[in-house]
Amino acid sequence: MKKIYFITGSQDLYGEETLKQVAVNSKSIADYIGEELKDIVVIEWKPAVCSSEEIIQVLQGASEDADCIGVITWMHTFSPAKMWIKGLQLLTKPLLHLHTQANERLPYDTIDMDFMNLNQSAHGDREYGFINTRLGISREVVVGYYKNPKVIDNIRNFAEVTRAIAFSKGLRVAMFGNNMREVAVTDGDRVESQIKYGWEVNYYAIGDLVELISQVTDKEVEEKIKEYRSIYEIATDDIAAVEEQAKYEIALDRFLTERGTGAYTDTFQDLYNLKQLPGLASQRLMAKGIGFGAEGDYKTAALNAVLFEMAKHRQGATGFMEDYTYDFADELVLGAHMLEISPAFAATKPKVEVHPLGIGDREPPARLVFDGVQGNGVAVCMTDMGNRFRLIAAEIELVKQPKPMPNLPVARVMWKLKPDFETGAKAWIYAGGGHHTVVSTALNMDHIRLFAKLTGTELIAIDKNTDIMTLQDELEMKNLLARLR
Repeated sequence: MKKIYFITGSQDLYGEETLKQVAVNSKSIADYIGEELKDIVVIEWKPAVCSSEEIIQVLQGASEDADCIGVITWMHTFSPAKMWIKGLQLLTKPLLHLHTQANERLPYDTIDMDFMNLNQSAHGDREYGFINTRLGISREVVVGYYKNPKVIDNIRNFAEVTRAIAFSKGLRVAMFGNNMREVAVTDGDRVESQIKYGWEVNYYAIGDLVELISQVTDKEVEEKIKEYRSIYEIATDDIAAVEEQAKYEIALDRFLTERGTGAYTDTFQDLYNLKQLPGLASQRLMAKGIGFGAEGDYKTAALNAVLFEMAKHRQGATGFMEDYTYDFADELVLGAHMLEISPAFAATKPKVEVHPLGIGDREPPARLVFDGVQGNGVAVCMTDMGNRFRLIAAEIELVKQPKPMPNLPVARVMWKLKPDFETGAKAWIYAGGGHHTVVSTALNMDHIRLFAKLTGTELIAIDKNTDIMTLQDELEMKNLLARLR
C-alpha cells in the first residue's frame, strides 16, 4: 500500500517535556488522518524534526522511498525555516502543508505561556510557509482543525492526486499505429511527455497485436462470451462478430499485461489484418482502468489512465469521450465516439450490437450500446502548446437525453456546459481544447487543479464563473509568460 509521511516541525528551545507532548499530539493527528484515509493510503508518522540534519534525513528518505507518494508537514511549535531549506530542496515528492492545531478550542480558563509555547501553529506555519514560497515550491495548503470533515476531504483529495502522480510516473502507453493523418490536436511531444509526466509512449505495429489474436483459443473465447452474456444483453445474431471482439479483448489484455502497459491507442487508418476496429474490446478494457485514446491520441489515453487511478476509490465513472454533435435548441452536447465509450457510463443495461462502421473498410464491429448516466462531472483534455502542455477542464452537468435514439448504434452521454452553452463552448475553443476528452463523474475541478499545480501544468478552468473577456486576458497572460521563460 502506498504511504504518505506525516512530519511535524519543532525546535530544541522548549525543553524535553514540550517535545514529548509534541510527539504525542502529532502521533494522535497522524493516526486520526490515517484511519480516515485507510482505504487509499497509509499515513506514516515520523518523529518531530528539530534541526536541519533531521529534516534532511526525513525528507531525503521520503524522496528515496518508492512506496512514499507524498509528504504532509505541520509545525506544532515555531520551527525556524532556515532549518528546512536543504531538506525541502531534496524533496521530490508532492507536499501538503497542513495548517492545524492539536486543540480545536482555546482553554480560556487555563491558558498560560506553557500552552502558548506548545501550540504555535498560528505563526510557526507562517514561518514555514514563507520558506516554501521563497523556494518556489508548488504545494497544497490545507487549513482547519484536523477532525473537520472538510479538512479530511481536502487531505483525501491530495492523497488521491498523489497516487495518480506516482502512477503517472510509471505509466507506459502503446500506440498501435501512429497519430491519425493530418490531425493536429491529438499529436504531441512524446519525449517531453516522458520528461514531465513519466509517460513512456512507444509505437507498436498492429501486426504485433494480430499475432497475439491468432493465438487466442476457442476455449478462451467461449469463456469470454459467457461473461458477456452474464453482464450484457446480446442484441445481435452475429455472434461471430462478438467472438472476434472477444479475441481482441483477450489479446489486448495479454499484450498490455506482458509489457506492463496501462494505456493504448489505435486508429481506423491502420487496421492491417484486423477484421474489425476494436470496439467492445476497448470499452471493456477502459472499464477496468486501461487508458484509451482513439486515432493515436496518446495524451488522452495517458490522461484517461491517470484520472482513472485518481478516481479509483470514488463513486462515479471516468473514461474517454468526444464532443460529437450538438442540440442547439436545448443547448446540449452529445458525447460519443465511433465505438469506444466505457460501460462505466451506462445508465441502462448495455446491449451488445453489431453495425457497419462506415469508415476503416472493415467488417461491422461489435460494440456496447447504452444511454448515459446523469450528474455533475468534469471534462478534461491535454493539449501540446509547443512550449508547454496545457490542461483544459470544464465543469459539466450530465443529463438524461430528451428523447430515445433508436437509430444511433453507439453508446452516448449528454451534458450541459457551464456557465452556459455559448460561454462554455467559446471558452473551450479559445483555450485550444481538443475534441477528445476524459470525462469523470467521480472527480471534480479541485482534483484537476491540484494535479495541475503539483505537476507544474498550465490549467485553464471553465466553470460557472467563467467570463470570456477575463478568460482571453488570462490566455494572453499565460502565452506571454510562456514566451518569457
